[in-house]
Amino acid sequence: MATFARSDQLLVIIDPAARETDGESVRIAKDVLSAGAAAKVCMPEGPEEFARVLSRRGSRRPVVVGDDGALVRAVTFLHRRRELADCVLAMVPVGGTLGVAHALGVPSGAVAAARAVLDGVERRMDLLVDDSDGVVLGALRIPPLAAAASEAPEPVPARGWLRPYQNLVRSLSVRPAPAPAVPGPPARLRVEVDGETVVDLDQPVEGISVTPGGHDGLAEVEVRPLSVGAEATPVRAAGRTVTVAGPDFRYRADGGLAGPVRRRTWRVVEGGWGLTVPGSS
Repeated sequence: MATFARSDQLLVIIDPAARETDGESVRIAKDVLSAGAAAKVCMPEGPEEFARVLSRRGSRRPVVVGDDGALVRAVTFLHRRRELADCVLAMVPVGGTLGVAHALGVPSGAVAAARAVLDGVERRMDLLVDDSDGVVLGALRIPPLAAAASEAPEPVPARGWLRPYQNLVRSLSVRPAPAPAVPGPPARLRVEVDGETVVDLDQPVEGISVTPGGHDGLAEVEVRPLSVGAEATPVRAAGRTVTVAGPDFRYRADGGLAGPVRRRTWRVVEGGWGLTVPGSS
C-alpha cells in the first residue's frame, strides 16, 4: 500500500447533490483538506463539467466529496478513458446513499474521512466490468423479475442543476433503488462461471449475487435456488467471468438498479482501481 504525504496536491471535486444535501459537512471537508494539503476545489454543475474537471486533474489526486453515485461516476469515467489503473481516488462521503463507500472502508463523518484522505494509504481493489463497459464496485445482485420491475419506477423530474445528473444516470442505465418490494415469481436464468454452467434455465432461482474481491482475483458467485419445503442449499462458485442470460432481468449494483437485459457478462479486473483508506484498514 502506498502512503500519501500531506504535501500531495489534491483536486477536490464537490458534487452538487452533496452541497444541497449537507452543506455543513461539505464546508468542514473543504476546510480540513485545504488546511492539510495544496487543494484545488472545484464545484461542477453537471456531468460534462464533472468529466472535464476530472480529465484535467494533471498530477493532482482527485477527491470526490459526495455519495456513492458520485464515486461510481468518477470510477466509470476513468475506466472508460482507460486511466483508472494509474489514478488513486479518495472520497469524503456526503449524501444520502453511502453504503458502498462505507463498505469499501471510507470512514463516516466529514472530519474522519478528510483526515484519511490526507494521512491514508492506497488500497487496490478488484472491479467488475461488464460487456457494456459499466463497472461494479461492490456486490451485484439479481432479484426476481416481478420484484425488480416493481423497484424501477419512472424517475422524478429533476430541478434545475440536478437535471443533467439525472440524464447521466439514465445513460448508465442505473436508477436509484427505492425500498424493497414484495418478492415476485422466481427467475429462470442461466448462470455461467468461466464458461461452465452453474445453474440452467430449468432451475428457478430466488436470487443471484456476484461479489468481486475473492481469492486470487476471482469473483464469488452465489445462486439461491427456489426452495420448496425445506430450504434449498445455495450453489456457490468462483471465477474470473460470470455470464447471466435468460428472460429480461434487472440487477442491482452499487445502490442502483440496471436493465432490463437478456444477457450480461461481467469480468473481474484484479486490483483494477485504487482508493485511499485509513492506514489501519
